[in-house]
Amino acid sequence: MTGGTTGKSDGQTVAEVIVDELARRGVNLVFGVPGTSSLGIIDAVRKNPDVRFIQVRHEENAAMAASAYNKLTGRVAACVTIAGPGATNLATGLYDAKEDHASVISLNGQVEVQYTGPGGFQEIDQDAFFRPITVFNNTVHDRTKALKLVDAALRHAIVKRGVAQLSVPNNIQKETLDPAHCPREGPPPPTGIAPPESEIQRAVAAIERAERPVILAGWGARTAAESVTTLAERIDAPILTTFRAKGVIPEDHPWHLGILGTVGSGFARQQAESADLLLVFGVGFSAQTHIPEEIPMVQVDLDPIKLGRNSASVLLWGDCARVIPDLLGRLGERRDDALREEVARQKQTWAAQREKEADPAAVPIRPPSIMKVLSETLPDDAVISIDVGENGWWFGRNYVMKKGQAFVMSGYLATMGFGLPGAIAAKLAYPERPAVCITGDGGFGMAMAEFLTAVKYDLPIVVVVLNNHELGMILVEQKMEHYPNFGTELHNPDFAAYARACGGSGFRVERQADLAPAVREALSAGVPTVIDVETDPKRF
Repeated sequence: MTGGTTGKSDGQTVAEVIVDELARRGVNLVFGVPGTSSLGIIDAVRKNPDVRFIQVRHEENAAMAASAYNKLTGRVAACVTIAGPGATNLATGLYDAKEDHASVISLNGQVEVQYTGPGGFQEIDQDAFFRPITVFNNTVHDRTKALKLVDAALRHAIVKRGVAQLSVPNNIQKETLDPAHCPREGPPPPTGIAPPESEIQRAVAAIERAERPVILAGWGARTAAESVTTLAERIDAPILTTFRAKGVIPEDHPWHLGILGTVGSGFARQQAESADLLLVFGVGFSAQTHIPEEIPMVQVDLDPIKLGRNSASVLLWGDCARVIPDLLGRLGERRDDALREEVARQKQTWAAQREKEADPAAVPIRPPSIMKVLSETLPDDAVISIDVGENGWWFGRNYVMKKGQAFVMSGYLATMGFGLPGAIAAKLAYPERPAVCITGDGGFGMAMAEFLTAVKYDLPIVVVVLNNHELGMILVEQKMEHYPNFGTELHNPDFAAYARACGGSGFRVERQADLAPAVREALSAGVPTVIDVETDPKRF
């Protein structure tokens, strides 16, 4: 091989070496849009039998799908696009991954190494553009550093739980490269860290002193659910969760009182504020959760920045899956029959309230009724991707998760349009499980071209559209802040007819009695299906 060879040759290209290394390290799913400056990368993906490529209709959805895939599985997916507009279109989806600490590889084409400056075609300073979004951000200027940069990107994405971006100039993608002669890094270190023994002992002492401890489980506790419930039973402590952790703890567990925050019950708020110790496991302290931060805490988190919300807390920097079992092994049992009865009454009252809200005779169908039917109809192994807006608000408040179900959302960024690419990622991650998108007409309208993607790749997802002809949450917010309603009305197509035009199936539902049969038929249709549900934009 000659050092500066470009064009096709008998050796591997830089792009092929990069894609092979990603596949070898477990990155086997790529979402993207091909284009001029990524042709070498796309061809390398085509040639690799261990990599699956999903062509999307908009780059934003490639990034959202990659983010959702990691949230659901813990495995890393990649998104690929071109320099300039392709790269900028990734931004919203990559920001979702950044804010929710999802590990994603963003592999992007770039114009030739020598930038032309102002007036260059599809040329932007991608290093500068991606810098605020990423935990690793670089450009392959020297082909011999390609493998080292790929390894570094994966290391940063996994350990720092975020977006790693690598731009590869068009001319370098085509150069030949012998990977045997390239420097490289080893695999990322284990992230299951544990705090010092002295801090564990302090935490145990704090828990044993507490008279009214309450557990708050967040997304970071999703791998320790059984330990959380065992701890609650051991010390008779109510369990609350964040919205993102909905379903991590079975909703029928006797100590589980639901979500703390704007979509939760007043009883969850009451228990949190009456606690003398909060056991806070893997919680990100979203403004929507409204955690009473003045109460002493035992905090467990992998992110040390989130620790130390007040001076009276015990801070355990570590993985919930390691730390909580360690605490369990040191704590004795105690029983509080009065509190047990109080929590049982509160659970019963909250369930009755939600049942009352689900009026089966209301036309159009009320959102609580939709969530009741979906709670009763969706299978135990369903993977649910929700959108942002009224659909998400009602899901958080009124949908009852079954043990075995999973759900994914855009948490901190809270971007509309996440639901559909999230459901596509869910079906790719778990092809044998039902994948369901719960979205609104606003969110679906932002991403509905990706329904064609589901049809193209034979991904039989079910999309439930709460069609209230409004940006319903904005309507509510305008009312709450005493603004006149303006700019929220939506002019929608027939979403069921759209689904059929795309090659899928579609149902339009206007009465509650017709919803469950439509859901069951959609689940068994074997093709992507939209259920267009006429609903009411008013909350109460």
